[in-house]
Parts: sequence; C-alpha cells; structure tokens
Amino acid sequence: MELISESDKIQDYLEESKMVDFSNPLVKQVASSLFNASQTEIEKTKIAFLFMRDQINHVWDIQSRRVTCKASEVLRFKEGICYAKANLFAALLRCQGIPTGFCYQRLMLFDTFEKGYSLHALNAVYLQTLDKWIRLDARGNNDSVDAQFSLDEERLAFPVQKQFDEIDYPTIYVRPNQQTLDVLKHHSDMLEIYQNYLPEKL
Repeated sequence: MELISESDKIQDYLEESKMVDFSNPLVKQVASSLFNASQTEIEKTKIAFLFMRDQINHVWDIQSRRVTCKASEVLRFKEGICYAKANLFAALLRCQGIPTGFCYQRLMLFDTFEKGYSLHALNAVYLQTLDKWIRLDARGNNDSVDAQFSLDEERLAFPVQKQFDEIDYPTIYVRPNQQTLDVLKHHSDMLEIYQNYLPEKL
C-alpha cells in the first residue's frame, strides 16, 4: 500500500502538542535513558518501538480500567490503549528529531464482524537515511499478535481482512484523530470504552 502524507511539510511531523507532550520532564527523562548521540535514527526508532511494544502495557491485555491519553500519562502509568500508546511513541521519536505520524485501521473489534468494528491506531516514521516512511505498530504482542520492527516488509499487529470490511487507511496524519481523543476524554472506565465506545471508522 502506498502511504499518503497529510502534510508536505516534514517539520509538521515534529510538532509538540498537548497529547504529544515531549517536553514533559518524565518523557525527557525516559528519552535520555533510552537514547544517546551515538545512535542512528534507525537504532533510535527500533529502541523506541521495542520499549513501547514490550514495556508499555495495552490496557485490554492487562484488563485495566485506567484511562490514559497524553504521552506523559501513558509513561507515568506504563499502560494505554493503542490511541494513547501511539501518542507516546510519537513523543519519544519527535523529541529526537525523527518525524512521526499517526495511521489508522478499521478492524473487527473482536473475532467476528457481528461484534462490531473499531479504529486501531499505529504510527508511521520517516527515516531520512532511507528516504521513506515505515509503519510500526507498538500495540503490544500477545498470543495472537506478533508485531515486529521491520524496514522492508511490514510486520504489523493486525493484517487487514478486506473480506470482512476491514480498512487500512493510507494517510499519515500529523495529529491524532480527534474521535480517538474525545472517547478517552469523555469516559472514565477503559474496559467500558473498549467494549462499547470506540469509534468505528475515520
């Protein structure tokens, strides 16, 4: 699939925002422990991906009711839904000068289409040395998810099943989708959100 940049200005994918708050002291502290000046952008991207995938829990996997959204909150509690984890992944890389955007898929929420659909968030990273965007999904692995860091063939958490009306959206967005932020803002129980209130499509 050919990815489409929402903005032609690569600098837009480095901006800080309320949700991607990479100037927060905790984010800066963790970034300084993960990265150093001798690392290449590819090395930093892989380090950030593995940290996000393996050290920050997906709330459904641990059955947590806590709602996190902005990057510093996800880092503080070390958990979040994919929307929140994408915010932190973007923050860690943007603070290192690595352009990072937001991508989405429409997926079956559980195992059959009768149970509904939801938006799933992941990230796209622009690697200057390769002059290309790559998509990475730091949702977190489990018995049925095996996302990997790959520069060539995508190894995402969820292959899209078009026969079930799942959608792989090609656009790389500068900012997280407002629907995904609103649902976290207006509800206080993450398990309820996950089962009943996730947006279904862009």
